[in-house]
Amino acid sequence: MESRIVILGGGESGVGAAILARQKGYEVFLSDAGRISANRRKMLKTSEIAFEESGHSEENILNADLVIKSPGIPDNAPIIQKLTGKGIPIISEIEFAYRFINKAKVVAITGTNGKTTTSLLTCHLLKEAGFKVALGGNIGKSLASLVAEGGYHYYVVEISSFQLDGIVHFRPDIAVLLNITPDHLDRYNNNFHDYVKSKFRIIENLTQEEAFIYYADCNLITEELSRNKVEASVFAMSASNNEKFNAYPKEDNLIFNFEFKNTGVNQKIPLSEISLIGKHNMVNSMAAVISALCFEVPIGKVLRGLKTFKNAPHRLEFVDEVDGIGFINDSKATNVDSVYYALDGVKKEIIWIAGGIDKGNDYAQIEHLVKEKVKGLVCMGRDNTILTDFFAAKVANIAEADSPKKAIEQAFEWACKGDVVLLSPACASFDLFSNYEDRGEKFKKAVRKFKKGLKEKV
Repeated sequence: MESRIVILGGGESGVGAAILARQKGYEVFLSDAGRISANRRKMLKTSEIAFEESGHSEENILNADLVIKSPGIPDNAPIIQKLTGKGIPIISEIEFAYRFINKAKVVAITGTNGKTTTSLLTCHLLKEAGFKVALGGNIGKSLASLVAEGGYHYYVVEISSFQLDGIVHFRPDIAVLLNITPDHLDRYNNNFHDYVKSKFRIIENLTQEEAFIYYADCNLITEELSRNKVEASVFAMSASNNEKFNAYPKEDNLIFNFEFKNTGVNQKIPLSEISLIGKHNMVNSMAAVISALCFEVPIGKVLRGLKTFKNAPHRLEFVDEVDGIGFINDSKATNVDSVYYALDGVKKEIIWIAGGIDKGNDYAQIEHLVKEKVKGLVCMGRDNTILTDFFAAKVANIAEADSPKKAIEQAFEWACKGDVVLLSPACASFDLFSNYEDRGEKFKKAVRKFKKGLKEKV
């Protein structure tokens, strides 16, 4: 039986795990190689948890019975190597928190893209049904801090591959795998299959009592599934009209047809009832709806939840309309895969604002959508060479800008009534902004200021 728990990392997951462990009577010590924020230091002191920062003292770590590791710490970190060498078990905060969930239900959602939207929507649908629901994991509060709070009947947990790497017994009631595309390969020795296997750890403990929901149009998922035995009830979603799947679009509806725990589900939901934009968000919606229906949420409450849902900021977020031209903030789209979904989802002609710090992007995968839909490209970054070189002969109008104000002014000059100006950068934000949220907020502020300026001229 573990009695001394050491937690590595003083961020959201680390402090949450420390508070839960202290609450459960363990001797707890937290260590962070960097600085801990003032707010979290205060939380640790209030809970009487011993901690250190700006470095790891091995004498206080290598005597642990159990170590809970922050997802940001790689397995090849020297302190992790020493712990592994001594045979000290290392788990994730998600795993530790799960051990103290008794009767509550858990929905775990992973995927390279879309997991935040799906988690938010799933939580919203369950709340609309009147359930006491907590949302956390890789979004908002850590699962451990939510379990420490107590009183929840459902936990909706967004889970990254890094968090899944540290599970042992974690077994959600519903596991969702949305898609897998290359990401974080530096943490997986540049081996894509290792990343795929990491995502698939979400199903490793499932039994016949649980459900697994996956996106059947993702060949990587279906190939890996063929190599894995899944004990759970398995539900497949598709973005194409195919009746062999459990959820799929047909004409102007989403069709749901499956059975879970001897209860049959056969429902049709009009696309007009869904507030989200784009084909990828139809998949996200299908996953959330299946999860809600598995928990026997009445279809009327599901419909109300779909209509009233507002997505997180910076994800295909409608900002405003200026003289009949729509402005959409998709600043969270920091890779080409996310931009693909944005371009595919917008059904009007587009002035596309992109750029920032290129991450080795392959723009070929969106070339056909750009040729078909984009009438102008504004490159918003310090160095736009890669973007301008690739799209020079593919887009009629290309310009460069070093601020949202200049980008919006240029986009408005090219746009016609009914067009959409879409900020979907495909790149990191750190050349001109502190993060993607900062980029999105400044874009929204600039749109509103631009609209106000036009009105004042009239």
